[in-house]
Amino acid sequence: MNRITALTATAVLTTLAALPAPAMAKTGDVVRRGSCSESASWKLKASPDDGRIEVEGEVDSNVKGQTWKWKLVHNGSVSARGSATTTGASGSFDVQRKVVDVKGDDHLTFVAHNPKSDETCSGSLTI
Repeated sequence: MNRITALTATAVLTTLAALPAPAMAKTGDVVRRGSCSESASWKLKASPDDGRIEVEGEVDSNVKGQTWKWKLVHNGSVSARGSATTTGASGSFDVQRKVVDVKGDDHLTFVAHNPKSDETCSGSLTI
């Protein structure tokens, strides 16, 4: 290997080592991500938790101070609903709830709507 190739390889490896490691899902977790109807994005994560399912819904709009209405649907029935305001530099919010882990598949849907901009986010998963 010549000196330039070796220096380039060292620089690339040093840069990669300095990058933060991505958050890893635990065994059994199901994670879905997607785009909303405009510029925001959503994430839905479900994790088995002692006979229940911990569910996390997140919206990232990159705009601090937006109020969103959200709901969590579990097997066709609204399990929780509320409103949240985006905060922090990322302009995001997240909600966490626990639902009963029914026998068989659990279908979860997270929907968020910004009444001011009319943007809608919707994601589903099965665990």
